Amino acid sequence: MTTSTFSQPLRYLSGFGNQFATEALEGALPVGRNSPQQAPHGLYAELISGSAFTVARAENRRTWVYRILPSAMHAAFEPVPHASWESAPFTAVKTPANRFRWDPWPEPAAGTDFIDGIATIGGNGDVDEQSGIVAHVYRANRCMTERYFLNADGEMLIVPQQGRLKICTEMGVMEVAPGEIALLPRGIHFRVELPDGTASGYICENYGSAFRLPELGPIGSNGLANPRDFLVPVAAFEQGSHPVSVVRKFLGEFWQARQSHSPLNVVAWHGNLAPCKYDLANFMVIGSISFDHPDPSIYTVLTAPSMHAGVADCDFVVFPPRWLVAEDTFRPPWFHRNVMSELMGLINGVYDAKAEGFVPGGVSLHNCMLAHGPDATTFDKASAAELAPHKVENTLAFMFESRRVFRLTRQALEGPHRQMDYDGVWDGFDSSTQR
Repeated sequence: MTTSTFSQPLRYLSGFGNQFATEALEGALPVGRNSPQQAPHGLYAELISGSAFTVARAENRRTWVYRILPSAMHAAFEPVPHASWESAPFTAVKTPANRFRWDPWPEPAAGTDFIDGIATIGGNGDVDEQSGIVAHVYRANRCMTERYFLNADGEMLIVPQQGRLKICTEMGVMEVAPGEIALLPRGIHFRVELPDGTASGYICENYGSAFRLPELGPIGSNGLANPRDFLVPVAAFEQGSHPVSVVRKFLGEFWQARQSHSPLNVVAWHGNLAPCKYDLANFMVIGSISFDHPDPSIYTVLTAPSMHAGVADCDFVVFPPRWLVAEDTFRPPWFHRNVMSELMGLINGVYDAKAEGFVPGGVSLHNCMLAHGPDATTFDKASAAELAPHKVENTLAFMFESRRVFRLTRQALEGPHRQMDYDGVWDGFDSSTQR
């Protein structure tokens, strides 16, 4: 069994993208230098670079770790299959010019851990080119114990929908519940425990530029997600000799190697490449107090920019509880067609643009320039509603919005939980000009 400091109370550092320094053993961090001839306590110094060495200082992401054994100490990797996690580009089936919606994904077989329980909906870009994003769901009913994972293809934004996740990483431990998110950088070892026995949710796998906080522009210095509300784990480590397996995702394939110790053996670290968590209840919503709608970009929590200024490979957008007070305004999302493609999930409650059919754990997809908006029931209700101040409560929806079209996987396109009659939600509108 693993001897671990992970049973201690969880503790966090505050901030997003900060230079952190933390040690689980006093004196484990070298003073004044990164790689002394002999690291304290007989540890091994190792640098994890999450960006090219020569990028601008503001873009540079790296962390020095001081570990019990080098992470290079493992056997050769051998291929291992994964039944439902796929990587872009997706060319097995054509993606129709249609709108899509799915009920929650079926429960997995008994003994499915977090990694085996990931199923791919679709995405864009190319894993070989390190560009684009892929959307997944996860369903799990077994803890990862002597099994660890490293994603060399991209960072992972995890959005729990049911059940807590205890995410044990090289930098420490985070517990993430529905209503919170976790961001795991590319190339960091981790394993996932299930405090509630089962868990399900959503994942955005980002191949390209790392997620960051959006610029605020005219909003000013306050609003949306504040850096101080992002929590980074303090150093914690597993030690002892025991056989474990490490699964690595590399160029869209899965590889497994055996080694004699946990890869989570980092006793101290300092840098700005680190996992973090964020409570979506801390999002400071911005909205209209006069009339009409601001664009949904005001709900952006994190953004992964593309090479084109102002155009994101992915915006992570959240629709939390909020007040609606605008006068002479149709308050639900209006009818619209966007150049950006929108994949939505629902964490809890009811989404205010749909009367029924879009349920917690489900997914909807509206690709580039496909018309969508409220269904007829929602439209009629909102058109006749008294426009008094109203609070949207007991709901939490989100969106992965991308400049590229989401191409679908066969498993998503042909899955029995796909709502084949989704287009019917827009039936029943009155064409009379005397409405």
